Amino acid sequence: MATGLREGEPGTLATAGDLGRRAWLLRLLPRDLRLPALTRALRPLQWTKNAVLLAALVFDQKLFEPDAVLRALLAVAVFCAASSAVYLVNDVRDAAADRLHPTKRLRPIAAGAVPAGRALAVAALLIVVALLAGWAVRPAFALVVAGYLGLMVAYSLALKRLVILDVFAIAAGFVLRAAAGAVAIAVAISPWLLVCTMLLALFVGFGKRRHELAALDDAVGHRATLGDYSLGLLDQLLAITAAATVMAYSFYTFDAAAVPDNHAMMLTIPFVAYAVFRYLFLVHRRDLGGSPEALLFADLPLLASILGWGLASVAILYLAP
Repeated sequence: MATGLREGEPGTLATAGDLGRRAWLLRLLPRDLRLPALTRALRPLQWTKNAVLLAALVFDQKLFEPDAVLRALLAVAVFCAASSAVYLVNDVRDAAADRLHPTKRLRPIAAGAVPAGRALAVAALLIVVALLAGWAVRPAFALVVAGYLGLMVAYSLALKRLVILDVFAIAAGFVLRAAAGAVAIAVAISPWLLVCTMLLALFVGFGKRRHELAALDDAVGHRATLGDYSLGLLDQLLAITAAATVMAYSFYTFDAAAVPDNHAMMLTIPFVAYAVFRYLFLVHRRDLGGSPEALLFADLPLLASILGWGLASVAILYLAP
C-alpha cells in the first residue's frame, strides 16, 4: 500500500491504519511550520539521530561535568552540520529518483524549490564549518567527522547500490557517531556502546527497507537495491537484528565496566525490549517505518518507552548506591 502526502494538501500526511489518525505530531512537521525551503532541505528533524553522540556522556557518568557537557553539545552541533551537508549532496544526486517517491518528491531539491547549485554550495560550506569546529572540539574528533563524511560520500556514490551493505553503511554511520561522542569528551570507547549501536541501526535500517519495498508502487525505480530484497528476507533480517539488539543490551547491563555492580541496570531491559517489539508492531501491523525519526515522536507508546529507559538509566547510573 503506497503512502504519501495527498495532492493539494501539503500539510496532510497520509499514513496507514489507526496510527496514521493518531500521529498528531507528524502533522506538525517542517512543512506545516512553513520553514524556508533551504532550511527544510537541511532535514532538521533528522538531527535527532545525532543524540547518539550523547551516549558516552551519559553512560560514562560525565553528565554533571560542565566541560564534558559543553564538548558533547558542540560535537552534536558539528554532526548536525556534517549530516545536513550529506543530506544536501545526497538529495541533489537522488533528485530524479526522489520524484518517484510519494513523500520524497516534496523534498525541496526534488521539488525544485532549492536549486542544485545552491544546495551544493551550502553543503561545501557546512563541511568546512564542521571540520573546523570539530578540530576545535578535539583534533581526534575532527578525524572521526572526516571519516563519517567519507563514509557517507561512499554510500551516496556506491554503497547504497549494494544489497545488505547499504544498510551496513548506514549503521556504520551511527557507530561513528557513537565513537565520536566518546572521542569528543576523551573517554574510552565502550565496545558495548558500539555493538548495541550497530545492531539497533541495522534493525531500524532493515525496517526502513521493508517499508519502502512494501509501500512503493515502483520500489526499484526509487532504490535499485530494493529489487534484490524481498519481504521474506527483510522479515528474517528484522527478526535476527531485533533479537541480537535485545540480547546485546542485556549483556551490557551486567557486564559493562561503567554499570553498577548491583546489576540494577538490568531493570532497564524491559524498556528496550518493549521499544524493539513496538517498532516491529508498527512495521508489520501499521505499515510504518519509512521515517524512523518521525515515528519516534509520532507513536506515543514508543516515545514513552524510550523516555522511560532514559530516565531509568540516569537514575540508576547516577543515584543508585
